[in-house]
Amino acid sequence: MSPTAARLCLLFALVGLGAAGAAAYVHYRVIADPLYTSFCDVGATFSCSQVYSSRFGNFQGISVAVFGGIWFAVAALLSVAGMTGRPAVRESVPGYLFAGSTLSLAVILYLAYASFFILQLVCILCLITYAAVIGLFIVSGAATSIPMLTLPRRLAADLKVLVSNPVALVLTLVVAAGAGSALAFFPRDGAAVSAAAASPGEPAAAAAANEQGASELERFMAQSVRLPLVVPAEGAKVLIVKFNDYQCPACGQSYQSYKPIIEKYAKSNPGEVRVVLKDYPLSSQCNNNMTTVLHAAACDAAVAVRLAREKGKAEALEEWLYTNQPAMTPESVRRAARDIGGVTDFEARYATTLESVKSDIAYGKQLAVRSTPTFFINGVKVEGAMAPQFFDLAIDYELKHPRGQ
Repeated sequence: MSPTAARLCLLFALVGLGAAGAAAYVHYRVIADPLYTSFCDVGATFSCSQVYSSRFGNFQGISVAVFGGIWFAVAALLSVAGMTGRPAVRESVPGYLFAGSTLSLAVILYLAYASFFILQLVCILCLITYAAVIGLFIVSGAATSIPMLTLPRRLAADLKVLVSNPVALVLTLVVAAGAGSALAFFPRDGAAVSAAAASPGEPAAAAAANEQGASELERFMAQSVRLPLVVPAEGAKVLIVKFNDYQCPACGQSYQSYKPIIEKYAKSNPGEVRVVLKDYPLSSQCNNNMTTVLHAAACDAAVAVRLAREKGKAEALEEWLYTNQPAMTPESVRRAARDIGGVTDFEARYATTLESVKSDIAYGKQLAVRSTPTFFINGVKVEGAMAPQFFDLAIDYELKHPRGQ
């Protein structure tokens, strides 16, 4: 491996390691702090936090950023070996990097597809790691001069060299120890994690993050200004008002992740938790607070659900809308309204029903709603979706402290 190729690989590895480390930190804060907003959350489309909070942000409960950081650390170590190792080792290094980069490329292509087409979100830190992987793939591929099938045999010989070199062995052990610690102690993500206390098998770091997040949430709920809402609670102790856009990926994620929580309280505390949905389509076609058509089918979707509700099929239609967000168009919404929602007079009733949607939009403007989803939990405004465990905690807090008392 030439010195220039090794330096380029080291540069890409270090850039990727920095971006993956920043991503892991952001994901940790998202899990630990229910009110955290990262520096790369710059709009409805560009949001690292929403990407990390999605089902694509973790594998077996561990942030994918941690796995990315481990790979880039290994790639950096290999790049150093490509500059300083014995000739036989330097000859093998590009092959190792190319093999690892090929696997990494497959992973980032899947994650990029999920981000851009399923979630319809852009993560700036993710883009940097994608570029680093592609850079490693190209440079190592061009530098590889040995048959890839010889790598297993070369690996056995190179491991003997590694063991005989104290400096290389120490560096390898440091990377291995760091990787093991990150995998063992990074807080597990997911709705099942209790923020109040760790389960018996939960790592101490996860417990500390949960306890910290619970404290932050209770402080936030206790100290926040509570806006008076004109939405009737109908006897419920906890009134949750959600301003929603059916084409908004974060709205779909919160719908899916909060649904079992709402169902849990419906069983344990019947009638004490009420959820009211308000429409706030991010489209200038029906929302005069918007200057662009961010979600072209959002206005039609809001009308479709209202009409399907009259048929008792709103929930089925909502499930379809959230599941089919990437391919949603005004035409597909109309077909779904007919086929799933049982709506046969969509066109005839569109204009009058849209006026009730605009009424929600006007109310959202009074409450300074700027993005979706925006929640009001007993009047406490929450912009964006909390991690599910914190949403659960917020409801529990309000049940124990009516109207923040």
